[in-house]
Amino acid sequence: MPKVRPHETIFRAAIAAVAPGAALRRAVRRDADRLLLNDGTSYALERFERLLVVGAGKGAATMAQAAEDLLGDRLTAGLVVVKYGHAAPLRTIELAEAAHPVPDAAGLAATARILQLLEEADERTLVLCLLTGGASALLEHPLPGLTLADIQETTALLLAAGADVRELNTVRKHLSAVKGGRLAVAAHPATLLTLVLSDVIGDPLEVIASGPTVADPSTHAEAWSILERHGLQARVPSRVAAHLRRGLRGEIPESPKPGDPRLARSHTAVIGNLHEALIAAQATAQRLGYRSTLLTETLQGDAVAAAHHLAHIALNEERSTKERRCLLAGGETTVQVLGNGKGGRNQHLALAFAREVSGHPRISLLAAGTDGTDGPTDAAGAYVDGDTIARARALGLDPDDFLARCDSYTFFATFDALTGDCSHFRPGPTGTNVMDIDIILIEAGK
Repeated sequence: MPKVRPHETIFRAAIAAVAPGAALRRAVRRDADRLLLNDGTSYALERFERLLVVGAGKGAATMAQAAEDLLGDRLTAGLVVVKYGHAAPLRTIELAEAAHPVPDAAGLAATARILQLLEEADERTLVLCLLTGGASALLEHPLPGLTLADIQETTALLLAAGADVRELNTVRKHLSAVKGGRLAVAAHPATLLTLVLSDVIGDPLEVIASGPTVADPSTHAEAWSILERHGLQARVPSRVAAHLRRGLRGEIPESPKPGDPRLARSHTAVIGNLHEALIAAQATAQRLGYRSTLLTETLQGDAVAAAHHLAHIALNEERSTKERRCLLAGGETTVQVLGNGKGGRNQHLALAFAREVSGHPRISLLAAGTDGTDGPTDAAGAYVDGDTIARARALGLDPDDFLARCDSYTFFATFDALTGDCSHFRPGPTGTNVMDIDIILIEAGK
């Protein structure tokens, strides 16, 4: 069995800090017949005849387990939607699996069942909504006149164009009957409490999970401008373009805006985020003997540019000190997909980083998604060091070629097959999602 790298120990400590079930237990407690939140909000359960749990996300199953433990026999019914392979056993709450990052029919069917549950909600109903990363794809119901295929194609085009999560979710909110506050409208007049594990930089409630239970400040005009920015206005399905144009002309209503009375009974609390994961990673690195620095929690933009930035810092650190160092970064980069290669943003970043630090064997990196997946692959990311590129070239592999065609997965799979290494990092589904973590280690110098 290969030796566990210190990067993996640091990564797993970060994951443990943002486990959805543990996060819910820290944020909410029950005192007799009252629910008490850390932010001071409280709910007297005797006021409610029915208590429903709904939700979606890669970590929604373990979050739902904690909700079942918390609510006990007061829980009436519920349904949460998770990504395929991210299920966990539940007692009362139903669980459905669906596709991510592009929605599928299973997600639509599960969302329709959630909407049916909410149709029965009234003033004597408390709805607990659980949201984690991935919910935007898993919780979906097209607006009238649009189809699943329309949303699938639009999502795929935006992802391939390198749109960031804010852009992607702004467009999706104007095509969906549950995003941008519309799920809260469906729950009205019930009391609605939403607990969120954030997977977006800065924790903006209107962006996380496409803001299904909060007011949406964005407009049809903003959604259209995003398509224009990426040159997609003539490439999206004709029904999508026609729908947004109708919105521009004011022929269809905007999403619920701040001050909408239908959202008056809705409260949202963030119970975990990337910051907590990185703080745990930093503490673990210190315990392992690395002087640790948190570089950024807002790493974003092009993955190759981000790799260049991180490598520049690492090389400067290597030159300036002989001690063991750990540099931590978190966020979510993007890749504009060119060619028909296979990969993900973390593997792409790792390969680009390896190219930058080639010939510097003290430096190594693990770039990985906290959900345990990276793009449409079975890996969460990849490990590289200052020797990776030279070894690859000696084996006849051209890293530049793999990067150019966005084929990082194939590079690492081939490299591992030829060397017996474990460059690919495969922790499996982690049950959580707070974006990506980059762990740079610099070993002691002579």
